[in-house]
Amino acid sequence: MDHVQLAMPAGDAPIDAARRFYGELLGLREVAKPPKLAARGGAWFAGHAIAVHLGVEEPFVPARKAHPAFLVDDLAAFAERLRGAGLQVTADDAIPGVRRIYVHDPFGNRIELIEAADGGFTDRT
Repeated sequence: MDHVQLAMPAGDAPIDAARRFYGELLGLREVAKPPKLAARGGAWFAGHAIAVHLGVEEPFVPARKAHPAFLVDDLAAFAERLRGAGLQVTADDAIPGVRRIYVHDPFGNRIELIEAADGGFTDRT
């Protein structure tokens, strides 16, 4: 997969919120958008083997069920960092042997974080 795209509302405040959530909290780096795409608004972020594109959508509607899932090395540390930033973190133990949590980005999009040691779901299909 090359990237996942999520929607966000227009404006400078949402971009600042995206930078804080995806950059500071999730540890992704912001990537410059090509000039023609930058004119549309939004922001791009990337990390090890993942890219997230946030595109402006009007009217904006967050993805509350559909979501990307990121593998993380230390799920407990991520959960603590997110809680420390005032975000609600929901643990989910519905799949035996898989440690995962859910959080919503500043726009209400659902994000799943999975403990990397568990290997995600690729082997379980």
